[in-house]
Amino acid sequence: MQRILLTGWVLLLLNPGILAQNLQRPKLVVGIVVDQMRWDYLYRYYDRYDEKGGFKRMLNQGFTCENTLIPYAPTITACGHSTIYTGAVPAVSGITGNFWWDNEQMRSVYCTEDKTVKTVGSVSQAGLQSPRNLLVTTVCDELRLATNFRSKVIGIALKDRGGILTAGHSANAAYWYDATVGNWITSTYYMTELPKWVSDFNTKKWVDKYYQQGWSLLYPASSYVQSTADEKNYEGKPFGTKFPYELKNFSGKDYGKIAATPMGNSLTTEFARAALTAEGLGADSITDFLAISYSSPDYIGHTFGPNSVEAEDGFLRLDKELGNLFDFLDEKVGKNQYTVFLSADHGVAEVAEFLQENKLPGGRVFMSTVTNRLNKGLAEKYKISNIIVSDENYQFHFNHPLLDSAGLDPEDITKWITRHAASEPGIDRVFALEELNEIPLPSTIRKMLNNGYYPKRNGDVQVILKPGYIDAYSTTGTTHGLWNPYDAHIPLLWYGWGIKQGKTNRETYMSDIAPTLAAMLHIQMPSGSSGQVIEEVLK
Repeated sequence: MQRILLTGWVLLLLNPGILAQNLQRPKLVVGIVVDQMRWDYLYRYYDRYDEKGGFKRMLNQGFTCENTLIPYAPTITACGHSTIYTGAVPAVSGITGNFWWDNEQMRSVYCTEDKTVKTVGSVSQAGLQSPRNLLVTTVCDELRLATNFRSKVIGIALKDRGGILTAGHSANAAYWYDATVGNWITSTYYMTELPKWVSDFNTKKWVDKYYQQGWSLLYPASSYVQSTADEKNYEGKPFGTKFPYELKNFSGKDYGKIAATPMGNSLTTEFARAALTAEGLGADSITDFLAISYSSPDYIGHTFGPNSVEAEDGFLRLDKELGNLFDFLDEKVGKNQYTVFLSADHGVAEVAEFLQENKLPGGRVFMSTVTNRLNKGLAEKYKISNIIVSDENYQFHFNHPLLDSAGLDPEDITKWITRHAASEPGIDRVFALEELNEIPLPSTIRKMLNNGYYPKRNGDVQVILKPGYIDAYSTTGTTHGLWNPYDAHIPLLWYGWGIKQGKTNRETYMSDIAPTLAAMLHIQMPSGSSGQVIEEVLK
């Protein structure tokens, strides 16, 4: 026995790489979040996706979790990106919306705002952002910790929150798009000046090149049978009334319009390719992480709706983008040397008028109008103005200092609001959040609301809309944010190194993604993670 043990130690001393060889990791992990992608888009357009594109490649060669749900409400962009990468629901991560009313500061706070940093890459205020409002680590942070910060982590998205909340606190960089100048920027949280490769990329003014191309349909118009007519009154019209859309007039003037076109995805892909090449991601044996969020589907979906020709064309083009990206990864990193997952931060509701014209239940609730009406009624009753200071994230927030100084009981205010707001068409339920676990409510909805509740960043009264109804800001387009399957049922695809081929129909959750990645990489799961490892995915 002693001879066997001694022999083993001698072998280890002569070849210290023996232990290292037992720990296998991919060279690169690529996380892809498609902003506003419902699960059913995988199959709504399946017959139209390219055989060499991204979606069929992941569905047929990778693993798909067909019944992946968001476990909290509100189903909003910042919450989705943070939960995917942290495994923590908003009740733990503190990211309770894109904006929230801060009860301590008595103002609306943006999810990634940081007034202690400066913009890097332009002179605008668009770079005053960081991950400091995120209270937990991401899986990218844990990878950095596990490799003593030798792993490189970069986050990329048109939206600042899409690049920042994914890459985490210790990322080498996060980049987002400054629509005021048409450049990719960052903040002094990460660096004091842009790397040369980013500056070189910006000088090429890709946006103007895309504007010169315009937006024409990828295929003949008659083939878009999965969509409504090209012109609908309930669609937004930022470019004109119908295809093809001329965009040349925006060149050098309006760099923001690109986000609501498929070329916003193309711009993101090109920048991701440049980042991978310049930073040498996946070039050695130390695992790197590239977090990409495609923001344009959200802009397109909000503007035109999920049944529009624009949405269909956008996903057909995104499919090709993903296919080209995977081909690029095969070339640069090596086939089967990288792991990819793809999911979404939320889904989307149908356009209300689309539902109505097809005899389906749905409508618009103009919450700001409701709030103004409630405040007016409260002022008449209590002789105090602006008792409700915010209706962010389907909740009414009270001006508590004002109530305290006036000697008013918040419980009386709550009772008055619940009685009057419940009569609004489209509003299903209104109740005090402190009574969430006492009132009759389906367990799924109760759990989702509990998972979305972080006291310092949440309100006093919860509003739930009827299925098919949306919190509207205009008479066109649509939105998302509630517990319903159209908002909460998202795709989850896995592909590449360490991934089995197959699928599962069992219920899985957005919060399971980070712990599954942690298990695959043999690293600690993020500090607030409450998800479970999806064992079927891993080899």
